[in-house]
Amino acid sequence: MPTIETICTFFVTALIMGLAPGPDIIFVLTQSALYGARAGISTMFGLLTGICGHTTAVALGVAALFQTSELAFSVLKFAGAAYLLYLAWLSFRSGASTAHLERSKFPGYWALYRRGVIMNITNPKVTLFFLAFLPQFVDPARGNVSLQIILFGLLFQLASLLVFGTVSLLGGKLAERFNRSVRGQLIMNRIAGTVFVVLALALLFSSR
Repeated sequence: MPTIETICTFFVTALIMGLAPGPDIIFVLTQSALYGARAGISTMFGLLTGICGHTTAVALGVAALFQTSELAFSVLKFAGAAYLLYLAWLSFRSGASTAHLERSKFPGYWALYRRGVIMNITNPKVTLFFLAFLPQFVDPARGNVSLQIILFGLLFQLASLLVFGTVSLLGGKLAERFNRSVRGQLIMNRIAGTVFVVLALALLFSSR
């Protein structure tokens, strides 16, 4: 079991890292700004589920495959970029529909949850980040390494929950404002589509 000092240091570091602008926090913000705070929270839980997958991969040593295999890294990276471009296409196609004015256009909370899971899982850089970050706080002398990694992964999820939850509420305020008009929602859809394209290109042309 890690020391209390190590746990506190890790948690504070995870909070700071969660506050840094990145694909996940931008993704939560755009979804909550489009469809409301509950939509952002659904997306957040999808991302947190993805973090579970990355933590498990690191604990089992599977993540080492992406560190050593260029092909595995590239395949997952292209899959992630393709999915982001698909989301961009959906946003641009949405036009002026709003979650409040046209409920049929709202993808649903389960769909938003799935989007969060897929986006997080198909980003190999997240796995590599966990592979580089979590072991720094592990002390083999203090017990099972895999269990320590899982513990730190859960703490990282808690930090992400606090950050993403706050972002969802802030994004929900934007949704309340922009969904009052068709023009406002049209602007939000265009912004969201552009954000997804930028994120896809950033992932596509990124190196390890």
